[in-house]
Amino acid sequence: MLSSILVDIGNTNTKWKFEEEYFILPTENFELDLLPNCSKIWVSNVSSKSFKSNKLHVSFVLSQKRYKSLTNAYNDPRSLGCDRWLGMIACHEASRGKSFVLVDVGTAITIDIVNNSGAHLGGLIFPGLDKIRQTFDKFSVVSPEHINALGHTTEEAWGNGTIALVVNTINQKIREIKNEKSDISVFITGGGYLGLQNFLEFDHSYHENLVLDGLEFYVNNMG
Repeated sequence: MLSSILVDIGNTNTKWKFEEEYFILPTENFELDLLPNCSKIWVSNVSSKSFKSNKLHVSFVLSQKRYKSLTNAYNDPRSLGCDRWLGMIACHEASRGKSFVLVDVGTAITIDIVNNSGAHLGGLIFPGLDKIRQTFDKFSVVSPEHINALGHTTEEAWGNGTIALVVNTINQKIREIKNEKSDISVFITGGGYLGLQNFLEFDHSYHENLVLDGLEFYVNNMG
């Protein structure tokens, strides 16, 4: 019997999992019909690109009000990005009833908080580092070794200032959350993590394919 394919379509890159292997392609180059034959394709799509396929059995996942004891804070559950929902599902399974924060560092950066009863308390969304830097795309960038360093060229000043803006926002928010609940777990995912990891000031666990992990839990339990 053919396996299912799990697909995570983001604004920048698309990842998929097939027969225990992970693949990645820029979203602008990805098409569902490029995928191999399989029994079913499960898709999370948060990009602005719409996808059609000649393949049968393609299902696009939408956020729901509940997954097991995890509950969605949004009044309109489907308006929550399905990548955030699937990421929370993966964290919910991994945390085993403990409270957690999920930080997704992508084209946009999202922060979502879930308490130990599984209630999603809500979240934040703000632009990722690349989006911020595109606001003045005439500036080239020299990435800093220390985010508090002062630049001595426009490139250094722009590189230091933009990454400090993103990192300090994340660090401050996690600091506030941990002041309220010190033992809360922090999960991080997203392609932008590697550029920020040296500047984060809190304990965390990084999961490269968290949305696909959540999609797999969803399919096995709700699909």
